[in-house]
Amino acid sequence: MWPELRGRPPFASAYVSYTYRLQAFVENLWRMMTVTDLAALTGLGWDTVKNIIKARLEKDYGHPRLRPLRRLSVDEIYFGRHKKFYTLVIALDTAQIVWVAKGKGGEDLRPFSRAFCLSHAQIAAVAMDMSPAYWAAVLEYLPEAAIVFDRFHIINLVNEKLDNLRREMVREAIGQIKQTVKGIRYLLLMRRDKVEKEKLPRLDEDLKHNEPLLTGYLLKEALELLWEQPTYGQMRFFLHEWCAWADESGTRQMRQLAKTLLSHKSGILAWWKHRINNGRMEGINNKIKTLLRQTYGLRDERYLVLRLLSLHSSRQELLG
Repeated sequence: MWPELRGRPPFASAYVSYTYRLQAFVENLWRMMTVTDLAALTGLGWDTVKNIIKARLEKDYGHPRLRPLRRLSVDEIYFGRHKKFYTLVIALDTAQIVWVAKGKGGEDLRPFSRAFCLSHAQIAAVAMDMSPAYWAAVLEYLPEAAIVFDRFHIINLVNEKLDNLRREMVREAIGQIKQTVKGIRYLLLMRRDKVEKEKLPRLDEDLKHNEPLLTGYLLKEALELLWEQPTYGQMRFFLHEWCAWADESGTRQMRQLAKTLLSHKSGILAWWKHRINNGRMEGINNKIKTLLRQTYGLRDERYLVLRLLSLHSSRQELLG
């Protein structure tokens, strides 16, 4: 029929069972319909529809542009007991995932660093938690970038230490004192300005009878002021003063935390100049949870990675 094409029609690719027009139809609708619904609508197989979408994703998102990037966020995400952890690198200025690797170690950043070297990107700062693996990896692979330890991770760390102190007191306390310590966890870990006013008297009354817990609580509240200091010098002075107060508190948990913060002070104080954190990861986490529900049981690793790389352009209510 078309001898010059050796049997290949002009309206379809070789070795496929759909036309270019049907392919475009699927590509235009995959953001608004599930793969299953598209398969039913078009009469194509589920895998065929997925492969059409995968090819389009590979073309549009398979090779993110790295050269314009300046500020990054690195974190690990738990994908469930089958897929375990993935390391994600996010461009903070665009909220775009630019790298996905299975695992949560510093070695997972090695291919990413090579790609950055080839792109000649100039990274100014990287936000992360206080994971030694990520810290060492960024120092090795991106030596010119400032490391900024995530503010919310630090606050979660002090909350964890405070809760450990509360648990220890619950185990040691007896009678009525035990009940007062046991029943205030929610109020204890919440920021004071977020606690309902009618509940503050109960919190204050219970803390009054538990001096170590009161000291830990005051330290937790005071640490929030670290990021409100007007100059770098004042922020540095405040951090040292807080750590000295924690060391003198007499509570094992707060003394441990003081040592941790002092050993990470360069990355904590770097926030004053760069003002970045892993906060954008929370919004991305919600999208990822929705995506994982929709792709439950999916074994195509590359397809999952491509879906993650395209999340920044997805609608708030994900499909597919």
